[in-house]
Amino acid sequence: MCAVMTVKCPHCRKEASLQDNPYRPFCSKRCKMIDLGTWANEGYRIPGEKAPEEEPEDEE
Repeated sequence: MCAVMTVKCPHCRKEASLQDNPYRPFCSKRCKMIDLGTWANEGYRIPGEKAPEEEPEDEE
């Protein structure tokens, strides 16, 4: 017998199957799209120092 692996959905914390789940590790398309929207709106950030602003190069 083969055990089906499950994980908790990163968004809603429901159990989500890893096998035959096109939205893994999410439980549904809705949770996947909410997470994508959070990334797109810069809701998640990687800690660290802010990168210095680049000055535009002068064309000569």
